[in-house]
Amino acid sequence: MRAVDIIIKKRDKGELTREEIEFFVEGFTRGEIADYQVSAWAMAVLLNGMTARETADLTLALAHSGEMVDLSDVVKIAVDKHSTGGVGDKTSLVVLPIVAACGLPIGKVSGRGLGFSGGTLDKMESIPGYRCDLTTDEFKRQLREVGIVLTGQTPDLAPADGKLYALRDVTGTVQSIPLIASSVMSKKIAAGAQAILLDVKVGLGAFMQTLEDARQLASLMVAIGELAGRRVVALLSDMNQPLGYAVGNALEVQEAIETLHGGGPQDFREHCLTFSAHMLTLGGVVSDLTPGRAFAVQALDEGSAFQKFRSLVSAQGGNVSYVDDPDKLPKAQVVEMVKAPRSGYLAQVHARIVGEEAVTLGAGRTRKGDPIDHAVGIVIHHKVGDFVEKGQPLFTIHANDPARRLSHVEGQAEVQERLLNAHVWSDEPVAPLPIFYDN
Repeated sequence: MRAVDIIIKKRDKGELTREEIEFFVEGFTRGEIADYQVSAWAMAVLLNGMTARETADLTLALAHSGEMVDLSDVVKIAVDKHSTGGVGDKTSLVVLPIVAACGLPIGKVSGRGLGFSGGTLDKMESIPGYRCDLTTDEFKRQLREVGIVLTGQTPDLAPADGKLYALRDVTGTVQSIPLIASSVMSKKIAAGAQAILLDVKVGLGAFMQTLEDARQLASLMVAIGELAGRRVVALLSDMNQPLGYAVGNALEVQEAIETLHGGGPQDFREHCLTFSAHMLTLGGVVSDLTPGRAFAVQALDEGSAFQKFRSLVSAQGGNVSYVDDPDKLPKAQVVEMVKAPRSGYLAQVHARIVGEEAVTLGAGRTRKGDPIDHAVGIVIHHKVGDFVEKGQPLFTIHANDPARRLSHVEGQAEVQERLLNAHVWSDEPVAPLPIFYDN
């Protein structure tokens, strides 16, 4: 078997066998198949696609390229969740404590932000001392003893996926739906997940900008799960505007804590309750979504979810006083509230622009390894459909580098101007955006 023959077969729209896919992934992992050959193969996949069976075989090959975690000796059923990424998406910080407080042990491997999309680990590291580098043994011990884990991926978990993603990132093949699906699912399967809840974002601030593409990705990941013997549920959620109000690491942690205390933005609270209900159903704690939601509401209202969040932070070395008093979290030196320039209904709050401007302030990274400023970010004060009076607060900028932020364009801060442009106005009433879309 030769790598070039596999490339040619996919170039000519052929369907690869499981043996060919395994040969290709194993050779790439060992360094026996060159990067340029894998890049050519990835482009062929982008152009010609893969069947669900091919994608499932690729997923399992990527998963088996490194350590396969077995959680059967720790939990009855290992349930995991994954978001395809968005702006203001701090869902895991609330959902994981809710479901753990309801009696479903939950261990999650999360990632860091890249580009305009924020990363769960970056948010948690706003809390001094919090560790995101647990070993597999530490992961399993904490899951058994505390019932909740939120950490980063070990180098031994699906290493072929990491190598492949690095190539896709620089060869214009990131947008391949089969490669996206296999990347997501391989890490979940390698981490021991038996049931997986997927949050597929759709809209201006998402990787999938149309419902058609989002449905295609969701359907493929569900099919992969079924072929791999896992139970998978996918929800399509809106990402045309930021989720919640806060965008930026410490700001989002503070908003998550507010939500764990029973408050928080309505759209974010609803998003978290819906996901919690699905996870509790997947995990067998409840029979359907109605009691699942009731359990989740109870965990928030009675404070048990917040206590689970405290236990998580403490178990992973974080300073719990920052959770008990969120005002201690990193604060920006410059806080500037910008008022609405006119009265009217908000027709759009462009999520991608908000995310990109948060990165400009230092809340995100454009390259892996870039430093993160946990204090900076943006708070958006209104949602699509709201009527806003001229002079009311529209958004607030939290910055630590005035020279960087106040690079003037015709006397106005660039960030401020772009954020103003992200808000589109209407004189006529505008319907609020849905939180979820029908699958």
